[in-house]
Amino acid sequence: MDTGDFLDDIHIRILRVTEDLRIIQRGLNCAAMQAPGDPELMEALSEVPEIESLQVLKSALDQMRHFLWFYTQVITSESEDPGKRENLHEKPSEDILLTPGIAAAEKFKYATDAALLRYLSDGKTRKPN
Repeated sequence: MDTGDFLDDIHIRILRVTEDLRIIQRGLNCAAMQAPGDPELMEALSEVPEIESLQVLKSALDQMRHFLWFYTQVITSESEDPGKRENLHEKPSEDILLTPGIAAAEKFKYATDAALLRYLSDGKTRKPN
């Protein structure tokens, strides 16, 4: 799959998930508004399977929110030249790492980027919190 197809697929999935989340929110909102006047609905909404499914959804959304924050930090990080986006897949050249004038924070930046990417790639096999 080439990059264009991959990005198109991701974009379509984002739109689909976003719409699904809006539908879920509307449904839960209607249920919350009707439940106080309907004891049967209130009882059904407070049963274990419904509560567990909401907890799973909440956990997945929390994890996605954290991931998206990290992802946007990685994607939008810019190098010293504001017009050029840093490529995180490239290793820094050895002369950059060995130059004594570079601040410690700059040296650790590459390590943190690599650790973050490793964490994000490992997350594919984890289940939500």
